[in-house]
Amino acid sequence: MGAGAVATARPLAPHAIDAAEATAREALRHLVSAYGHAIDRRDYDLLRTLYHDDGFDDHTPYYCGSAAGYVDWLPGMIAGWRATMHTAHSMLFAITGDHAEGEIVARAWHLTADGARQFVAWGRYADRYERRDGIWRFSRRSFILDFTEDLPVAAGNDFGSEGVATGRAGADDPVHSRLTLFAR
Repeated sequence: MGAGAVATARPLAPHAIDAAEATAREALRHLVSAYGHAIDRRDYDLLRTLYHDDGFDDHTPYYCGSAAGYVDWLPGMIAGWRATMHTAHSMLFAITGDHAEGEIVARAWHLTADGARQFVAWGRYADRYERRDGIWRFSRRSFILDFTEDLPVAAGNDFGSEGVATGRAGADDPVHSRLTLFAR
């Protein structure tokens, strides 16, 4: 069949995966991981490249509209958080040719600007992807909230991090000095 075409009425059911589908799945995993990195490092230029020009993002009730508008809106929203960590826990893809859909189980951790509270959103992304000119990008990304946590941060708790490089939002995160290919 090739190119990820699934010969079943149930595309999530087990099936033989050919090299083309395996390649597509890896490209989609990379796309999802790059999204979390771009958000957490405040790399809005990278984030913009992850969506097709006519892409759409739905983070209702906070934002729902064009992907370009989402990227423009995000810096103001995220400025209130000292640090964030977006992680994908499981990724399930259905692929047919140059179109794919994915359910991404995710955790979005946020630390308040004063470092006193942490807010965690557990949910899923319902994604649609398209491969154009050989490149997979988001055509539509929607967040589904399943659960939230709002937790205090223990005063003076540095988690044993004295002397250890600690993460921070933006281009001065230690990953950029330690991984030269990640430097902006």
